[in-house]
Amino acid sequence: MFRIAILVAMDKELGLLLNQMPDREEINIGENKYYAGRIGDKEVIAGKCGIGKVNSALNTYRLICDRKPDIVINSGVAGGVDGSLGIGSVLIADSVAYHDVWCGPGTEYGAADGFKAILTPDEKIINTGKTLFKDNDNVRFGLICSGDKFIHEKKEVEEIKGRFPQALAVDMESASIAQTCTRCGIPFAIIRVMSDTPGAAENVSQYVDFWNKAPEKTFECVSRIIKKL
Repeated sequence: MFRIAILVAMDKELGLLLNQMPDREEINIGENKYYAGRIGDKEVIAGKCGIGKVNSALNTYRLICDRKPDIVINSGVAGGVDGSLGIGSVLIADSVAYHDVWCGPGTEYGAADGFKAILTPDEKIINTGKTLFKDNDNVRFGLICSGDKFIHEKKEVEEIKGRFPQALAVDMESASIAQTCTRCGIPFAIIRVMSDTPGAAENVSQYVDFWNKAPEKTFECVSRIIKKL
């Protein structure tokens, strides 16, 4: 049976994800709660990995060791740093990088020790998304960059774009989950909805207001892709 793990960073994201899994069973892995169920005919285990690189890497590794998924999907919200993405746009990452990692002279910015700067998500997920959403301008494909900071100032966006001009969005978990999966030999995918536009004058209020609108579309996208796998 093909087993899919879906991880989000926060409780409010998890609540929206679980709407796609009406028949589910609560299970415990260590001190964390996870939920086992199905989306379509696929076996799914969903849970919260926590915010930031260490939390997400630790809990991704724990889940991989305990449940041995065939693929890990990371979903939730992100900040759009490209004019082509507005609030509510969905990004299916075709590449992932750290925007706050540098191991010193002679190394590539963004590359964790032993890894390339750019990590590549599962091609099947990307291609399935391109087929499903080929006529949907609200779904984009591109680079997402991660770091241990909520990005909200224009100068921060400019610094990230200076190093990664092709970056479309930023978050705090995608790259660490990608690194963990790559190290473990597990395919991964990143699907994020834009909650705000870092650098905008009203960025923080955008993020707060976003949650009042129950942004389920990212998890609807995840559900549609899973059903097609």
